[in-house]
Amino acid sequence: MANILIVDDDPAVQMTIRLLLERAGHRVTVAGNGHQGLVMFEAGQFELLFLDIFMPGMDGLETMRHIRARAPTVPIMVISGRSAAPDAYAESDFLKMATKLGAVASLPKPFRADTLLAAVDGCLDATQMASRGNPDVSTGRR
Repeated sequence: MANILIVDDDPAVQMTIRLLLERAGHRVTVAGNGHQGLVMFEAGQFELLFLDIFMPGMDGLETMRHIRARAPTVPIMVISGRSAAPDAYAESDFLKMATKLGAVASLPKPFRADTLLAAVDGCLDATQMASRGNPDVSTGRR
């Protein structure tokens, strides 16, 4: 199965995603913030990344920017429990904004196990088909 990196500052979310993915046969590495996630990303080879958007220090969007500069084709799934901005002038949907910036999929918290696993399978299947040179498959990237 796939080698997956989870970057989220909430230990309960980390554990939930990790357990679901490991039970599905994936290898999982966990980072508690964006800086740690970048270090782990550079040290390993991952087929998929989960990034929480809102984390202290380096948030998920900044982390994604750094990862995209290093590995533009690695699929990134963003997750967040907060979708609406507190400021009326700010972007109203951070998950949607993250997909416009390069995430291949987004998942709001709380999520259902089957929804998470289906999204992972979809990202991995699309990436595998795209890497085989199938021009009819979209990886969800814009």
